[in-house]
Amino acid sequence: MPPIPARPEEVAPDHEIESLAEFDAVVAAHGTLARFRVQAVDLTARTEDLLKLDTEGAVFLGCPMDAEAAAQVAARGALVFPPVPGLPFDPYRGFAYTPDELFASLADGYEATPDARAYEWFQRTKSDGDILASMLRAVHDDSVSDALDELLAGARVVGVMGGHAMARGTEEYAGAARLGRELARAGFTVATGGGPGAMEAANLGAYAAPFEDGMLGEALRILAKAPSFAPSVTDWARAAFEVRERWPDGGDSVGIPTWFYGHEPPNAFASHLGKYFANATREDGLLARSNAGVVFLPGAAGTVQEIFDNATPNYYGSRGNPTPMVLVDEEHWTEKLPTWPLLRALARERPMESRIALVGRIELASDALKRLAEQ
Repeated sequence: MPPIPARPEEVAPDHEIESLAEFDAVVAAHGTLARFRVQAVDLTARTEDLLKLDTEGAVFLGCPMDAEAAAQVAARGALVFPPVPGLPFDPYRGFAYTPDELFASLADGYEATPDARAYEWFQRTKSDGDILASMLRAVHDDSVSDALDELLAGARVVGVMGGHAMARGTEEYAGAARLGRELARAGFTVATGGGPGAMEAANLGAYAAPFEDGMLGEALRILAKAPSFAPSVTDWARAAFEVRERWPDGGDSVGIPTWFYGHEPPNAFASHLGKYFANATREDGLLARSNAGVVFLPGAAGTVQEIFDNATPNYYGSRGNPTPMVLVDEEHWTEKLPTWPLLRALARERPMESRIALVGRIELASDALKRLAEQ
């Protein structure tokens, strides 16, 4: 670890302490907490350390600690933001969510899970004008962004976008799952909107990547018992966890869902879930992190929005060189929702022109993505 910065404004990302093990390692190595940021770590068992260590310029974000310790670290120049009681989420969390975390208590029905309770809190507070609630949502979403930045540092991320309506048990769903598996096996990190349908299928494919090919077919048959999250999110989620229990320790991928679309639950196959309250922050972050390109499967308004949200920085070069964009299903994107002609017109005679493609079948998407990356 580099020397501790002399001023708080110079604090580097690796001066964040996000676990008790990391706290102990920092104390052992440095003998000080000065100018560190301690994020959502339960310090009730570290009172002795807190009473004796230098904490000047440190910040404690939502860290449970003994009252005497909290008073002492503040008196020594630290900022202490105490945990907020009664919330179904931690606004200061240091890591992305996991499916097990969001679906805890699924045995009692989806309504009992932290995911459903967070959505209920959001519905209850989003329109009452309470500045505390809006501040907590903003702090939470910033914490999630920070966690995703740390998680994906150095990764080659391919976004897979598509609609939530794609049902399990269909050939379209199976194709999206095979695409996710192929991308994961090629060394990419698959990132989706983290919801059902095409998003779940791509995350499922990445989950299946370490297993023999036959596993995916068996998993698809299990999932087909609950084709959609409607009418029962509980049954839909339980089918996914049945797959996870039969084949534990699947491959990693990322889902970035939102409570803004609370009727769409997150899927259980993304190993890391960066769930947001603010959909605009979520949308921009998902596309910005897809640094190796994006595949757009057939979808409706949300997917159309994502296409042009991605096309805009490629058009202006605001994120550097344009990244590949592959649209799948010619009929969908030229007739049903004629997005491709406009995208091609925008790209004409610009650097992004060589980074866009339209393919007829999902089996062609991975090769098209690789080809565009070489342009």
